[in-house]
Amino acid sequence: MKRMGSLFDNWYDDFKAACLEYVGTTFFLLLAFGGIQAAQESSGGSTTDVTRIMYIAVAMGLSLLVSVWIFFRATGGVFNPNVGLALLLTGVVQPFRFALYSIAQLVGGITAAALVFALTPGPLAYNTFLHTGVNSAQGVFIEMFITAALVIAVLMLAAEKHQATPFAPVGIGLTLFACHLWAVIYTGAGMNVARAFGPAVVTGFPFSSQWVYWVGDTLGSLLGAGFYIIFKQNRYWRLTPNQDTMNDEESPNVPLQNGVSLSAARGARSSSVGQSGEPHSEDATIGTRGEKGAQNGSTTGSTIV
Repeated sequence: MKRMGSLFDNWYDDFKAACLEYVGTTFFLLLAFGGIQAAQESSGGSTTDVTRIMYIAVAMGLSLLVSVWIFFRATGGVFNPNVGLALLLTGVVQPFRFALYSIAQLVGGITAAALVFALTPGPLAYNTFLHTGVNSAQGVFIEMFITAALVIAVLMLAAEKHQATPFAPVGIGLTLFACHLWAVIYTGAGMNVARAFGPAVVTGFPFSSQWVYWVGDTLGSLLGAGFYIIFKQNRYWRLTPNQDTMNDEESPNVPLQNGVSLSAARGARSSSVGQSGEPHSEDATIGTRGEKGAQNGSTTGSTIV
């Protein structure tokens, strides 16, 4: 009974965070869906145009970057049930907050899809589906790998605390951008069941491949969380330490970084003269320069060249 009570100890904060997560998810997908719709309208319906693919990838990546940076201090900026599942599996969030977040994200996806559908002309262009020539197995594994990439980015850049954590939204947004460059032409690059579910609800589930995004993205959550746990178990920060340090003393020392000391060079040459009994011509030159310096009132110490 005590254990069950502990799950709901912070229920009010969890509820408030979930409300903000709904707002954040709606904000993120409103920008993202709007960008995809604009790309469709400007390209005349072409599905293979490189410019359109780039436009969609940039729209998705920048939308996530901006949204996460705005909301991450309040809710963590999750906006994705699959990322939330990975956070649950790694102990970052508790089950009750995960459940509330998932509901908020799914409803946020529906809200954003409905808003963009109502505000823009033309048919809805941001449904996810398997493109021609892509079978279900391929779709599942593509979604699994790109979702795992996003999950690992979130865990290593945001959940894991280090010098670059405040800039985690940049790395997370770039990860989404890179994954879209690969997968948007094959699966639509779901990577997020809320992103796939919202437009499907608004349009009445026109494609039978909706399950691919639930299965593939869930597998991606498990894969990404598994990698992160393995990293932690193997104390990854000990493998190449001080990679995120700001201490310039940890910088490598290169050969001859501090130059060559003339006094040390003289000492080495003096010992060679003592052994041979004859001065080297360069030593005589240095001695002459030293005498001239003394006459001019200058002093010669251990000069570095």
